[in-house]
Amino acid sequence: MIPAELKKKMNPMLMKVIVASVLVHVVGAFIAGVVTIATIVIQDDAQFEVPPSVVEEEPPREVKVVIRPEQAKVPQTQRLSMRPVANIAVADVDVNLPDMDQSFTVSAGLGGVGGGRLLGGTRGSIGMGISDISVFGLKTRAERILFVIDTNRRMVTDKKGGLDSYRVIKDEISDMVGNLSAGTLFNVMLTDIRRIKLFKPRLVPSGAEVHQELIKWISAVNDDATRPGLEGVYDSFVPLLRALPESEMQAAVSWNNGHNHTAFMTQLVIEQSADAIFMITGDHRGFGKVVAPPSEAQLLAWEELRSSQAYQDQAAAFYQEELEMKQRVANELAKINKARASRGEPPRVLARKIDDVRSAAKELGLKWKNLHPGGGPGHTDIDPRRVEKHFTEVIEKLYISRGQQPPSLNVILFLAGDEKYEKSWEDELKSYVRFFEGRSRIIRGKNEIISARSASEKMN
Repeated sequence: MIPAELKKKMNPMLMKVIVASVLVHVVGAFIAGVVTIATIVIQDDAQFEVPPSVVEEEPPREVKVVIRPEQAKVPQTQRLSMRPVANIAVADVDVNLPDMDQSFTVSAGLGGVGGGRLLGGTRGSIGMGISDISVFGLKTRAERILFVIDTNRRMVTDKKGGLDSYRVIKDEISDMVGNLSAGTLFNVMLTDIRRIKLFKPRLVPSGAEVHQELIKWISAVNDDATRPGLEGVYDSFVPLLRALPESEMQAAVSWNNGHNHTAFMTQLVIEQSADAIFMITGDHRGFGKVVAPPSEAQLLAWEELRSSQAYQDQAAAFYQEELEMKQRVANELAKINKARASRGEPPRVLARKIDDVRSAAKELGLKWKNLHPGGGPGHTDIDPRRVEKHFTEVIEKLYISRGQQPPSLNVILFLAGDEKYEKSWEDELKSYVRFFEGRSRIIRGKNEIISARSASEKMN
């Protein structure tokens, strides 16, 4: 048995040692556990989470150029480019029945760039379909071109080179159409005094297919000396002027007589809503003399004259000889053409139809025994200033009031080598083309018209 005193001394000390030892082991075990968790468990978890952080960085690289606010501008650009195509599709420039209430809004009327008295408005343009044009050396730039070609028999007379010279004219126009830019609109109008024939009812876009169609169409024009011009051509017609239906001046210009043909044709081609017009003709003196129908007093005076006995006797003698003269004209032509055929030449073409006996006889040098008494009701000359005012009003209504620029009007006058053309006529022609911001050129004879060709040089 242990003594009580000894038991009392050892127990407190022992207990302190035991408790301290237990606490040290517990704390050490706790620290070891924490270190183990921090170095193994937590480290493994951190390594496991690294891939998601990489995945989060990839999407920006994949989509950073896909969605951009600026892309909203693309539909506006497409609309701008589609607008002229729509206008081209509905262009109303029918030569026979033009409706000027609809018009193009894209084209640039570049023919009259000089800003002359007729130029008050301009069209907006994005430069679509503009072509450089050169016809027998007359040049301009335009998007809508009308070629007007005189087919009258005066264009194929011997002194002008006959059918060979006319073939040069057809080739010049065909070449120019073949060299037009894509999108350029054009048409070809054949004229014979007041009759016309159209390649197409309205301006059409250029292109390889329509070019080949034009070559075939135009090759049949004046290819036979026995049927020149539009004589007897079933689909030719005399159109009506429509710009100013209530105008007295338009009524005067429409009056069919020997003076008003140029003014009539001028208004007709202006009504076609082209940027540039090229007229190739054998007769042009500017506006020339424009006349109004006879007054009531003139009609009464004419009726009195032709009712007189002297007038009727002379007229009767002429008409009796007219049948004989027709035969003389036919015999003379047959003689001439027989000699030409022996030389391999085509038949001769007279400047006027054979039915115009007086003109045919004069051209062939045949003399009358009984002349025609002549005469007629006469007419009233119109002041040239009124003529210009009328065309200013036409331009105002068809172009300027719609914010469009008027067309340039260019004239190539084809004459025989020795054909009379007075200085005053040339001055009137120059004044005419200046009025329409265009240019003119006079070409004489076959050799000069061949050397003047320039369309093939313009490649668009």
